[in-house]
Amino acid sequence: MQWFWRTVPALILFAPGLSLAAGGGGAPMVIVADTRKLDGILAWWGNMYNESHLQFAILTIIIIPVTGVLFGIVADIVMGWIGIDLKTRELAED
Repeated sequence: MQWFWRTVPALILFAPGLSLAAGGGGAPMVIVADTRKLDGILAWWGNMYNESHLQFAILTIIIIPVTGVLFGIVADIVMGWIGIDLKTRELAED
């Protein structure tokens, strides 16, 4: 049974390499955004993704929390309009 626990991890680790070695290696993969039909900010966003993944990642990391804060502010305003008050708390249980 020990051979099983040695063989399975070895197959998992080396099987992709063996299959690539049999055919002479895989073709390099290029991942790009298709921006041919985009314009405006979407074209700018897609071109940034194609040109620099680092800048795209940094801008995305900045935009996500800012969007969360804006949605939170909007949700707070909407809840105030419909009468839900989360700023003052009264305990219901005594």
